[in-house]
Amino acid sequence: MTPRLIALTALPLALACSMASAQTARTPWGAPDLQGTWSNATLTPLQRPAELKDKEFFTADEAKAYVKQRLSAQSGDENIQQDKTTGNVGSYNDAWMDRGNDIVPTRRTSLIVEPKTGRVPPFTPDAQRQFERDSAYAAAHPADTPEDRYLTERCIGFGGGHAPMLPEPYNNNYYIVQTPDYVTIMAELNHEVRIIPIDGRAHLPGRVTQWVGDSRGHWEGDTLVVETTNLKPNRHYYGVQMLDSVVSDKFKVVERFTRTARDQIRYSATVSDPVFTTPWTVEIFMHPQTGQMVEYACHEGNYGLRGLLSATREEERKATESKR
Repeated sequence: MTPRLIALTALPLALACSMASAQTARTPWGAPDLQGTWSNATLTPLQRPAELKDKEFFTADEAKAYVKQRLSAQSGDENIQQDKTTGNVGSYNDAWMDRGNDIVPTRRTSLIVEPKTGRVPPFTPDAQRQFERDSAYAAAHPADTPEDRYLTERCIGFGGGHAPMLPEPYNNNYYIVQTPDYVTIMAELNHEVRIIPIDGRAHLPGRVTQWVGDSRGHWEGDTLVVETTNLKPNRHYYGVQMLDSVVSDKFKVVERFTRTARDQIRYSATVSDPVFTTPWTVEIFMHPQTGQMVEYACHEGNYGLRGLLSATREEERKATESKR
């Protein structure tokens, strides 16, 4: 292709980007306006399915077929009879789920865009050994105390309430409010609220850790950049999306929020932690929602957790009696 053709081909894209930038809504003080209720629900999985190997993007026809397959496979309604037959108590039906009805607009096969494998990179050897030790302990002690259970079961944290903001099976809505000095993001799932200063202040001292970490933001052009550190390490950190992991005190996430259209925010987040052999990045698209968010009534000490612990004690009692 000649340089002239390259220039002509690139021109429509450049004009489109320029028009989108010009149309970006702005706050009274001139910052890009990210405010309102948004959803990041999507059928695109976090990691590329192994059977897709190095396939980075779907064609339009492949995307339609994949969406149809995902909707059917994840349907609680379609699986109710099978659950009854197998004696499984089952889960929520489709009325309670909110996975979305489509994949991301780029038609990527995974939310992970880096590395190119579309999958979370391997652990380092030391981290892998720690992960195996943690997994072995969890298998032998699944419910000795509440601390042995997932943060989701304990109603402490979900994947959508902290960085990176990963979609969950339901309640994938966010409410964003801005002032000149702060951006506040409330996640519907577990009603987690991140109050993010954008006034240049430093992070909290390293010894001060929090379940959602410590977030600090700034603007780079029309993109809000948020860096999160000081996360409280926990092997159950990733919640529903990744289950167990290893997280060190050097864990850091850099998020980028860009209003790419009136009805779209492009969200990307890069996770850096020495436990991984390389950083990894996700790209998700958020779309506006109507109506108000209501409280997600998860609460610590819920009866589900109490039932799980008491049932485990009963299993242990029966096991002890059978050995006598």
